[in-house]
Amino acid sequence: MLNTIIAKNLKQFRRSRQWSLAKAAAMTKVSKAMLGQIERQESSPTIATLWKIAKGFHLPLSVLIEPCALRSDSLATASHEQTICLDSDLQFRVLFSFDPLLCCEMFSHQLQPDRTHLSKAHELGVIEDIIVISGELEILVDESWQLLSAGDTLRFSADKNHGYRNIGKKEVIFHNIIHYPKIVTCH
Repeated sequence: MLNTIIAKNLKQFRRSRQWSLAKAAAMTKVSKAMLGQIERQESSPTIATLWKIAKGFHLPLSVLIEPCALRSDSLATASHEQTICLDSDLQFRVLFSFDPLLCCEMFSHQLQPDRTHLSKAHELGVIEDIIVISGELEILVDESWQLLSAGDTLRFSADKNHGYRNIGKKEVIFHNIIHYPKIVTCH
């Protein structure tokens, strides 16, 4: 189901911009072959690939992985939300899809013990707020790892390479609010 949503959204965004696969590949730094496979649901993209696509299209991540529907009021119950596992180390689910009025989206992440997830720089002006729910999490910001424990928060500029690391023996759960500098829509 997730691959169907991603394929439909990718094709919609590409066509709305009148981009060929070659143009989309140049803009996203994802190969033309891979983009075609994603659109035909022949390949499941990693989270790193989805971020490249989102960045190339100047879109928030959540608009690629959820049906394009803007909701002003929403209740998300854990039993009805789908956990997404695109990489074995990091699982996530969308808590709040991108809101064009607030210019943000919110995710819940689960990072397995002894695992690191490195993230490429997002678009200029993107800010992330991290809230650790359980466990201990190290965050790579400005080439330095900072240790956060349950209840700790950190805000940082995500327009630089950054990362998340679980050095503990238990899974770490954290929430991530991503703020975008300008309004982005699903069109």
